[in-house]
Amino acid sequence: MVISDTPDVAELSLEDLLDRMQPRLRRILSRHRIPPQDAEDLLQETFLILVTKWGTIRNPEAWLLATLSNRCIIYWRKVRGRIWDLVDSTLLELLVEAEAPAQQLAELRVDLETLISRLPDRCRSVLQLRYGLGFSTAEAAERTGYCKSSIRKVTRRCLAALSSELLGSGFQVELPADED
Repeated sequence: MVISDTPDVAELSLEDLLDRMQPRLRRILSRHRIPPQDAEDLLQETFLILVTKWGTIRNPEAWLLATLSNRCIIYWRKVRGRIWDLVDSTLLELLVEAEAPAQQLAELRVDLETLISRLPDRCRSVLQLRYGLGFSTAEAAERTGYCKSSIRKVTRRCLAALSSELLGSGFQVELPADED
């Protein structure tokens, strides 16, 4: 029979559990490189879920670690999604008639074309069809040989590649406040 100095997890109060888990929770946030201003929000969301499900959780320690890790992954997906949406809307604004001065619009188009030229052929084709020529997703899928069901995913990946090029070239993104 093994005798442990630590109380059984089921006997721990919520406060004791959180005190005991704090270093491990901080390591998860650090490993996922969550900015400090957002780390507290993720912890609070995780704790709120924990409180609402407290009676149904068999192993609160394992549940807390897994849930916080999942919340961190979701956080970065949302951030990437916002960047891709920003690129998506910027592309649409630049490639459709804009109300910017002609010289500024021409410079933006040249910069954008330079960045797009660094992308793989399939991305250049998809982006050109979708945003340069205004094809629908179904039309772009047909022209490029992709399934209609996968063209959105391919377009997202191409926008992600373009986002990387933009960020790599020094483009600064200021994300809007989360409206969730």
